[in-house]
Amino acid sequence: MRLMIASDLHGSLTLTEKLFECYEKEKAEKLVLLGDLLYHGARNDLPEGYSTKGLTALLNAHKEDLLCVRGNCDSAVDQMVLEFPIMADYNMMFVDGRTWIVTHGDLIHEEAMIPHTPGTVLLHGHTHLKIAEKIGDFYYLNPGSVSIPKDGDQGSYMIYEDGCFTIKLLDGTVVKELVLD
Repeated sequence: MRLMIASDLHGSLTLTEKLFECYEKEKAEKLVLLGDLLYHGARNDLPEGYSTKGLTALLNAHKEDLLCVRGNCDSAVDQMVLEFPIMADYNMMFVDGRTWIVTHGDLIHEEAMIPHTPGTVLLHGHTHLKIAEKIGDFYYLNPGSVSIPKDGDQGSYMIYEDGCFTIKLLDGTVVKELVLD
């Protein structure tokens, strides 16, 4: 299974269009979005190409490809205009024999982990930082932010395939990789 994982679009139509170009090139089966889709948030400047109406139309056009969770900037009003579910605080996935906890990261994160089995994968965004590491008995992965990266780099996303997570910039440059034990 080949999955793309991304987070923190924050209303950027321009950069999400680039993300979908990458999605097509990567030939992923699904795009897992880790929240903060339409709104930029009170702490953030407007990202490049900010257009919540345009982004809503783009996401709705790809609704069959998306698996999503709620971010701290997502609201019931956002759910009213989106044609796919976004309001779950977290979701559990079972991928290649391993449990994944998929969340935004504001409620469940590496320092506030929920009960899990050894080898569990924790996927979250929220911090806008690219992370791929093992912490104790679980793996912590964060694709960074598509539109407002906090590390001075460009936007990013993550690919999962055959037990390997690869974080890439929107230009395709590989920046981190983690192979599960």
